[in-house]
Amino acid sequence: MILYHTSDRVVALPNVEHSRLFLDFGKGFYVTPNRLQAEKYARRFFKEGRRAFLNIYEFDDAAMFHCDKKIFSAYDGMWLDYVVACRKNNPHEYFDIVEGGIADDDVFNTLDLYMSELIAKEEAIKRLKKKKPNVQICFCNQHIIDKHMHFIESIELHESE
Repeated sequence: MILYHTSDRVVALPNVEHSRLFLDFGKGFYVTPNRLQAEKYARRFFKEGRRAFLNIYEFDDAAMFHCDKKIFSAYDGMWLDYVVACRKNNPHEYFDIVEGGIADDDVFNTLDLYMSELIAKEEAIKRLKKKKPNVQICFCNQHIIDKHMHFIESIELHESE
């Protein structure tokens, strides 16, 4: 499986330890199988006047059968509970790999309202169910990355692309 990670630098050796806390699925190395989605993410760097690189990896799909993984196929109550726990740095479960929707701008607004207790969980789920998830995969286990993810190349992206 080909995976993409956009950064302000070349990331030939992904490392979980360089991740920030309070992310959707906690501390980990985030990628997506959707190249267009990864390229759109570069806007975040361009807005800050930084360079953007599309890092491309190959991941051995067979490894998915030998690790502890969680897949969220929709924005639902389970996804909401997990993301809120991770964003508060208090996940109740640990997985080697977590896959599911991104709390992008539109989804984040709903998440923020819910976390601020301005809307109830039922209202948040109702709003989220209308959204089609953009897929992200979070590798939380460095051993899985080291053994099964291989750097292919990095391509510098430009604002005009």
